[in-house]
Amino acid sequence: MPISIKTPAEIEKMRCASRLAAEVLQMIGEHVRPGVSTATLDQLCHRHIVEVQQAVPAPLHYRGYPKSICTSVNHVVCHGIPDDRCLQDGDILNIDITVIRDGYHGDTSKMFTVGHPPARALRLLEISYECLCRGIAQVAPGADLGEIGRAIEACAHQQRCTVVEEYCGHGIGRGFHEDPMVLHYWEGPQGIHLQEGMTFTIEPMINVGKRHVRLLNDGWTVVTRDRSLSAQWEHTVLVTASGCEVLSRRPEETLPCT
Repeated sequence: MPISIKTPAEIEKMRCASRLAAEVLQMIGEHVRPGVSTATLDQLCHRHIVEVQQAVPAPLHYRGYPKSICTSVNHVVCHGIPDDRCLQDGDILNIDITVIRDGYHGDTSKMFTVGHPPARALRLLEISYECLCRGIAQVAPGADLGEIGRAIEACAHQQRCTVVEEYCGHGIGRGFHEDPMVLHYWEGPQGIHLQEGMTFTIEPMINVGKRHVRLLNDGWTVVTRDRSLSAQWEHTVLVTASGCEVLSRRPEETLPCT
């Protein structure tokens, strides 16, 4: 599939969808606390997206996925399915939100702390966020797509962490997952040069232990093989004439290229 270059009208729709996704993460934060189930978080997000934003939660029924958001706790790398499990003091949690508005997708995720996580968990959140920022900083017209992964991997390895290689960022727009694939590790130049109007996600998954993962029997939940902690942050970005715009940036964030 050819890489989609968005028109100004399409970019405006992407801005809207991405802003709504970011707003869901802002809304749900106060509800993330010990004793709350991830199913409850899913219900709150679903209601906000559908009733308040009058938008569509993209994950619901996507390839059979049963919920409106993904909730990945501790050693869950990605695609955790909300259930009746209650959060506990010391957990770390990724909430992944994708909203469809006017036919276009906005995709973002954030790490949350539950109560008082240990220092090693808090440090992982800092490292993984820095990896995301290093990747975003590489986005500019003419840059090789592979430089994003090189920067992320270098940042993780400097801190003695590892990068999950089985899952990557992706183009986004009318489709939830479009070309190109955005690797979070260095595999050499990709031969794809960024162009103004491209939109894609950057969403590195960083592990404290080894990079290897396994898929659980539910067909969705991905965990670290060694049960080490994992953390992920995600943004939808737009390549601009001078660099990039982080379409899903939250108000409290200061990010490269925005």
